Amino acid sequence: MRIAHIVTLLSPDGAYGGPVRVAVNQLRALADMGHEVTLFATHRGFDSPPTEIDGVPVVAFPTRTVVPGLGFAGLGSPALTREIRRRAVEFDVVHVHLARDLVTLPAARAAQRSGTPVFLQTHGMIDESSNPLAAPLDAMLTRPVLRAASAVFFLTDRERADLIHVGAPESALTALVNGVPHSALAADVESTPLDVLFLARLHQRKRPLEFVRAAIELAPEFPDVTFSLVGPDEGEAGAVVRLISDSGFADRIRWEGSLAPERTLERMSRSALYVLPSIDEPFPMSVLEAASLGLPVIVTDSCGLAPAIATAGAGIIVETSVGALVPAMRSLLRQHQLRTEYGINARSMTIRTFAMGSVAAVLTRRYERGAA
Repeated sequence: MRIAHIVTLLSPDGAYGGPVRVAVNQLRALADMGHEVTLFATHRGFDSPPTEIDGVPVVAFPTRTVVPGLGFAGLGSPALTREIRRRAVEFDVVHVHLARDLVTLPAARAAQRSGTPVFLQTHGMIDESSNPLAAPLDAMLTRPVLRAASAVFFLTDRERADLIHVGAPESALTALVNGVPHSALAADVESTPLDVLFLARLHQRKRPLEFVRAAIELAPEFPDVTFSLVGPDEGEAGAVVRLISDSGFADRIRWEGSLAPERTLERMSRSALYVLPSIDEPFPMSVLEAASLGLPVIVTDSCGLAPAIATAGAGIIVETSVGALVPAMRSLLRQHQLRTEYGINARSMTIRTFAMGSVAAVLTRRYERGAA
C-alpha cells in the first residue's frame, strides 16, 4: 500500500516530541512490511528541510505562527495543506497525527475532500477544553474532520471518552497502543556514578521543577548520584536553572539542554533510572523508550502507561506530589537488585506488549478495510 502520515512539526531538538516518534516508528515498521511510506510535516530550526528521518522519506514545508501565544496550536502551513490537497490521491490511505492546530486539521480536511481514506490518531491532544478558542475551532474543523474519518485511533479509555465528547462517532473509534522498536542498546542500571534522568520538554505539565526539588532533597543522602534533565525549554527552564543554582548541588543536578531525537536512546542508556513526574500524560513515548532499554521507570498515577507498568513490575507508580516522588526514587537508588528486576521487567514489557511489528500489523489490517 501507499501510505502517507502527517505530523505537525519537525525540529532539530525534537520539540514536538511523542507524535513525531510514533509516526516515524509506525512508518519504519510499515516499510519493513513492504509498504511505500511518506511522512508529511512542517519544519523549523533546520538549515535545510529534512528529506528523511531514520530512513523514512519526508516532505516538509516551513511553518509560521498564525495565532500568537498558543504555542504549537498556533502554527500553520498553507503550503503543506496545498500539497496534501494536490497529492492525497496518490496514496491508498492518509494517517494524520491530529491536534487542535492549524497544520494537521486543514491538512486532514484537504485529504478527506480528495476521497482518500483518512485515519486519525490524536495522542490525547483532542480533549475536553476550557480554552475559548476550542469551541469555534471544533465546530469549524475538529468535529467535521473526526466525523469524516475512516477510523480514529485512541490510546486510553479517557481519550476515548474525550473524543466522543468532542464529536467523534463511537463506531469509528479504534484502540491502538504506541509501539517502540527493539533497540540493540541496553541500560546498565549498576553503572557508577548512578544517573537519574528526566528526559522531556521543560514544560509545566511535565513538572521538571518537581524533579529538581526531589533531587535537592536526595542529593545529600546519595553523594555519588547525579540528577540530569534533558530536553528543550517550553517555559520552565529559567525556574529550573535558578532552583539548581540556589541548591548548592549544581555540580550534580544539571540541565543538559535539548537533544536531537536520534540521540535520546544513547543518552538514556547511560542512566540507571528514568523519572517522569508529569500529570495527565496520555502515553509517553519517552517512558516506552526508556523501558525498552531496560531502565526502571517512575511515573505518576495519572500517566496512561501506569497500569501496564504496574502489571509488568517495570517501575514505581506515585501520586502527583514531591512527597511521593522522593521515597520512590530513594527506594530504587538504595536497592540495586530492585532496579535490576524492574529493568528486566520493563524491557520484557515493551517486547511483549508494545512491539512495533504488532502495531504495524493492526494498522495494515485497518488500512486495508478502510481502503476497501
